[in-house]
Amino acid sequence: MKIFLDSADIDEIKEAYSYGIIDGITTNPSLIKKAVDTRITKGEKIDMKKYITEILKVAKGTPVSLEVTETTYDRMIHQGRKLYKTFNPIAKNVVIKIPINTAFTDSDDRQMDGIRTIATLSKEKIPINCTLIFTPEQALLAAKAGAKYVSPFAGRIDDEIRDLNRIKYEKHDYFPLEGLEKGKVLEDNGVVSGIDLIEQCIDIIDMYELETEVLGASIRNARQTRECALAGADIATLPLNVIQDLLKHHKTYEGMQKFTKDIVIEYMHLMNGFKKENTKKNTKRNKFKKK
Repeated sequence: MKIFLDSADIDEIKEAYSYGIIDGITTNPSLIKKAVDTRITKGEKIDMKKYITEILKVAKGTPVSLEVTETTYDRMIHQGRKLYKTFNPIAKNVVIKIPINTAFTDSDDRQMDGIRTIATLSKEKIPINCTLIFTPEQALLAAKAGAKYVSPFAGRIDDEIRDLNRIKYEKHDYFPLEGLEKGKVLEDNGVVSGIDLIEQCIDIIDMYELETEVLGASIRNARQTRECALAGADIATLPLNVIQDLLKHHKTYEGMQKFTKDIVIEYMHLMNGFKKENTKKNTKRNKFKKK
C-alpha cells in the first residue's frame, strides 16, 4: 500500500519526505489555508504560486493532488485546466482533485457537474483524484468517468454513523471495521464503517477491472491504517502524526532499553569497524594523558 501525506504544510512535507516512505501528497483548500494562515500569523509573506511550487519540488515527482475551488462544470473545467497547465510542468506530478458531486442539496441542479468534469478532464489526459466519496456507487461512477484515484472518506463515515446514533466520541477514537451495535448493527445505507466503505469500493473496482486506484482518505489512527492496508487499498493518505504513530509500540521501547543496556564495549567497537587492539592502545594513551 502506498502512503500519501495529507498536508499542505511545507515543513511537515519536508519532514515526511525525509523518512523515505512517502509516495505522494494530498492537499485541499482547507489544508492550504491552514498552512498559509499559520505562516502569515508569524509575519511571513506568502506568494501562493511559489508556495505550491515548493510543495511540488519537495515531492520529487510523486503525485500531488491540487483541488479545484469552483463548483460548476464550466468553472471547474476552466480551473482544473489552469491548475494543471500552470503547475504540472514544474515536476510533472500534478493531480487535479474534483468532488464527486458539487451540489449542496438534493434539489441543487449541479448533481452531475462533478462527474462530467472528471470525464472531460480525464479524456484530456489530466489525472483526477475524485474526492468526497461516501458510497461505493459514487466510486463506481468516478472510475467509469476515468478518475485515476477515488477517495472514500473512512473517518467521516465513522463520524456520521456515531452522530446519527448520538454516540459521543473523540476525533481519533478507533471505530471497529465490523461496525457498532446498539440493538442492531449501525450503518449508513449498507455501510457499517469507514473501512467497510473502502472494502466495498475495492470490491466493485476489482470486480469490473476498472483502472482506478482506491485511496483511503480521512484515516484517523494507526489501527485504521492497518485495516486499510488489509482491506487492499492501493493508497492511504495520512496526516503526519498518524504516520509517526505507525511505528509506536511500548514493547519496542522496552526492547530498545534492554538491547542498549546489554551492549558490551567490544561489540560496539566491532559494529563500528574498530579493532580491539586499537581500542586498547587508545585506552592506554588516554590514561597516560590523565597522569
